Amino acid sequence: MAVVVLIALALLLVGGLYAAVAPRDAQATTATASADDVEAGKKLFLANCSTCHGLNAQGGGVVEGKNPGPSLIGVGAAAVDFQVGSGRMPLAQSGAQAPEVSKVRFSQDQINQMAAYIASLAPGPAMPTDEQLDTSSVSKEQLAQGAAIFRTNCAMCHNFAGKGGALTAGKYAPSLDGVSAKHIYEAMVSGPQSMPVFNNNTISTEDKTAIIAWLTNEDVRPDPGGLTLGSIGPVSEGLLAWIGGIGLLIGVSVWLGMKSS
Repeated sequence: MAVVVLIALALLLVGGLYAAVAPRDAQATTATASADDVEAGKKLFLANCSTCHGLNAQGGGVVEGKNPGPSLIGVGAAAVDFQVGSGRMPLAQSGAQAPEVSKVRFSQDQINQMAAYIASLAPGPAMPTDEQLDTSSVSKEQLAQGAAIFRTNCAMCHNFAGKGGALTAGKYAPSLDGVSAKHIYEAMVSGPQSMPVFNNNTISTEDKTAIIAWLTNEDVRPDPGGLTLGSIGPVSEGLLAWIGGIGLLIGVSVWLGMKSS
């Protein structure tokens, strides 16, 4: 019994130390949300989300033709703002993954209320602050660092230029063209769908801002190499070489044959 008690005390100590030293911006807080906001968010959740995610957001709700929704306890306000703010939720149709929808069903105030309710259930990633999304002070060195971090951690799915790519079982990494800085940040800290979570111990807040700055710059950066061909790499370039290059050779061969005859 002494060994069991010692292990329990050690686990309690480790948990207490982590709670004390964990990065504050990695934990959602409801301090800025009033009780009225949380209550309003709960009503919106029950009316629009509980069928799939359960009455208490514990997951396992069932709708005919849809898979049970996952638990939302601990996902934080960032996940709610990303999923609902991008139109992915509420899910209109079950599929390999939830697609982005241009028409968002809720106002930002309603999204904030639902986020406040989910954040009140358990700590989780918070919505980013304006300071974390401000890329105006990012230096050229930080911009290069953001590009390097993106290519190391994100390019294998989202493509080296953030144009997206195919995954397995019908899933895909969406293009990052035109995606808001807030949603990019929230995706990194919440890990939607097949994407891993990049908390502040993996990629710091400053590096996340640098990645966003590089992606924003990439949208408007001219390509010194000429036509980008969609920036999807050797596939489009190879097709051009085969169709254009070999087609040209065939045309020249036919022309030479006709001339000789």
